[in-house]
Amino acid sequence: MSRSAGIDVAARTAVLTILHEDRVETTKIIEQTAKGHQQAVALLSKCNPDRVVLEATGIYYLDLALALAEAGLPVSVINPKSSHHFAKGMLEHNKTDQVDARLLAQYGERMRPRLWTPPTATQLSLRTLGRHANRLVAARTRAKNQLHAYTASKEQVDLIVEDLKDEITAFDRRIERIRKAAIEQIESDQRLQHVAKAILAAPGIAEVSLISILAELTTLPDTLKSSQVSRHAGLDVRLTQSGTSVNKPGRLGKAGNTYLRSALFMPAMSAVRFDPYAKGFYDVLLGRGKKKMQAIAAVMRKYLTGIWACMRSGEPFDTAKLFSEKHLLKA
Repeated sequence: MSRSAGIDVAARTAVLTILHEDRVETTKIIEQTAKGHQQAVALLSKCNPDRVVLEATGIYYLDLALALAEAGLPVSVINPKSSHHFAKGMLEHNKTDQVDARLLAQYGERMRPRLWTPPTATQLSLRTLGRHANRLVAARTRAKNQLHAYTASKEQVDLIVEDLKDEITAFDRRIERIRKAAIEQIESDQRLQHVAKAILAAPGIAEVSLISILAELTTLPDTLKSSQVSRHAGLDVRLTQSGTSVNKPGRLGKAGNTYLRSALFMPAMSAVRFDPYAKGFYDVLLGRGKKKMQAIAAVMRKYLTGIWACMRSGEPFDTAKLFSEKHLLKA
């Protein structure tokens, strides 16, 4: 008698639905509190489902998923886009919390998604710090762009220029504070410390980029292949071909982790300027008619492959192994 469960998570409440042989057996609204999570654990432990499926919705799913995993329940956390396309495939046109919870349970029953591996406390802390550093760097870049645009204008007010410079200085201080805290987290874990040293050998990757990259990759299962990690980052190429009439150029999937893509962008930009192997690869792609952003995305994907290899093997990042020497000859 197979059972599956789906939980549609929101900020304050979550809807839990349990299916028994594809029929709704139980639907319950639980509070997004420690008490509500324990109620969900008690209810699910009684019926012993094969899968408990949640969407990776912001941060709201995390505490509940951790509580379920600690209780030994088979938790699967899926990409919201997967459940969205599954709902379309099921010809479901309604959009309510109860419908979404039922569809997640059906997804678990039919698709048998991979079981979720809960991150450690160090990994969670590092991810939180890395994502905050990512947001601060983006905000500092916006402030710098505003300052550059404003100083190019004839209608300048000295107070505004001074205020923007103070804002950038404040961002510098905040980023440095987060950087120190994240480095402390990395140094507290021997494996992370070794991996960080290997990744820092990559041209263009400094400590802030390292923190943002490690923050996203360290929570992934070690069993993933590099192509799966690229898909997780949204750096996989999506092809559109059908018969002889439809043959569109390949485009990035962009359905993955935006924090990871953002963290890889500046290292890739730096690499194509200062590393001969990355520059040769980039120039060859431009020579084939690729646009600059397409070529940068290809370098980002290569870098991600190399970083993932470093994390699995512990060997230092080496662009000579990542990029072919033939690109040096053609560049």
